[in-house]
Amino acid sequence: QVQLVESGGGLVQAGGSLRLSCAASGRTFSLSAMGWFRQAPGREREFVAGISGSGDSTRLGDSVKGRFTISRDNAKNTVYLQMNTLKPGDTAVYLCASSNRYGVGSSRSWYDYWGQGTQVTVSS
Repeated sequence: QVQLVESGGGLVQAGGSLRLSCAASGRTFSLSAMGWFRQAPGREREFVAGISGSGDSTRLGDSVKGRFTISRDNAKNTVYLQMNTLKPGDTAVYLCASSNRYGVGSSRSWYDYWGQGTQVTVSS
């Protein structure tokens, strides 16, 4: 069983930045691909970013390309989401996910474990 705990959410003005963290436990972290999704009220859960176990492959959702970056520190069992130039449309609960598969996935079904999420609110 894998446990994922997100942190770093909060309230920020449009144009600002936040860095989310997700601490993982319960499985060799470097074997797990990791991802970030977000879900706003009344909307589908949306893929934001993914990274392979080694960190050498990443993928970003179209709506965040050029603004968000995903990275990981396997020594700290932590994955990060750096969010820059935030917009009100980025407001959502951000969830961390872990996969036992190799590579980088962008679909919900590709991921096996989920955190509880952290709220990000961007004011205009």
